[in-house]
Amino acid sequence: MKTPFRFPFRSQTKAVQPVERKTTDFGSGLALLSGEATAQWSGRSYAALSRAGFMKNPIVHRAVRLVSEAAASVPWLAYEGTREVSEHPVLSLLARPNARMGGPDFLETLYGHLLLSGNAYVERLTLEGRPREMHLLRPDRIGVVLGADGWPTAYDYRVGGTVRRIAAAGSGPALLHLKLFHPLDDHGGFPPLAAAGAALDLHNAAASWNKALLDNSARPSGALVYQPKEGGNLSVDQYERLRAELEQGYAGAVNAGRPLLLEGGLDWKAMGLSPKDMDFIEAKNAAARDIALSLGVPPMLIGIPGDNTYANYQEANRAFYRLTVVPLLTRTAASFSAWLSDAYGTTLRLEPDLDRISGLSAERDALWARVGQAGFLTDAEKRQAVGYTA
Repeated sequence: MKTPFRFPFRSQTKAVQPVERKTTDFGSGLALLSGEATAQWSGRSYAALSRAGFMKNPIVHRAVRLVSEAAASVPWLAYEGTREVSEHPVLSLLARPNARMGGPDFLETLYGHLLLSGNAYVERLTLEGRPREMHLLRPDRIGVVLGADGWPTAYDYRVGGTVRRIAAAGSGPALLHLKLFHPLDDHGGFPPLAAAGAALDLHNAAASWNKALLDNSARPSGALVYQPKEGGNLSVDQYERLRAELEQGYAGAVNAGRPLLLEGGLDWKAMGLSPKDMDFIEAKNAAARDIALSLGVPPMLIGIPGDNTYANYQEANRAFYRLTVVPLLTRTAASFSAWLSDAYGTTLRLEPDLDRISGLSAERDALWARVGQAGFLTDAEKRQAVGYTA
């Protein structure tokens, strides 16, 4: 199967022929110690973003956990019409979706799938006409089966060599597909982290560069130029001896900062940019800010310097809940409401209990103060205005 991505190890140009080591090949005596490199970009699939992002990059790891854990910690309320119900099988199902996962674990994984894939799949198991368990299916194992009209008719779930087909239509479909908006895909969602793919690669490359600098700090990118007064080039033996001395005596963290001893006719010409010239730290912080913003996390919350968007931490935390967590909760609750209403044969409305979010306590206190001072409202109207039934 052809892939739309270009892998870095598949060269698109003709292979370079090895250069024979002769004195005439060195031209004016230039012995290069660094080679040309081209930018290499990681893939944008669920597996690629999980490995290069969540499993490798600390900014992605913390931001994804921050969103998923914050959203999973908010309890849900159930309503039948306008009446809140405190005892309902759907609340028990959400509290313990299956024997291996509790409610927060289940929702945290679901939100993680959405952030890294743009899609989340929930399978419902029914016994005696009632939903008994819910299980999450990994997004990269799901394939959409389209009908003649272009709409999904089923989903294929692949594990190893086993393929299981789950119907997408019919009375009360057993699979719920949650997806984020994708402008170019009718049946799949777009992962937020993919929008910051270049920033992710840049941040990872900066970490790798730091590690390589420690491992090989005494051999910066540059060249040794042999320019004797009488002209000529290095012989093969001289070239091999010089290269061996550099590799053995100046490479590695132990030899960091060791002065380079040059013989007559040799001169060092730096060819790379220093970290200061590259504005290395600021570039890395800028990439970290782009990653955090793509996932909806104010950079201030994860300690990225240089972000003055919010006046203080409390304001950034409030914006995080209001602009990222609450919309994610609302859309998820709406999808579960329609899906589980079909299963229970009644109209259910699931809503996140926003009063339990500590990050919005300041807004809640301000609302209660304004409503409490409204003398033209009755007590029943005041209760309804703050979200309680009359």
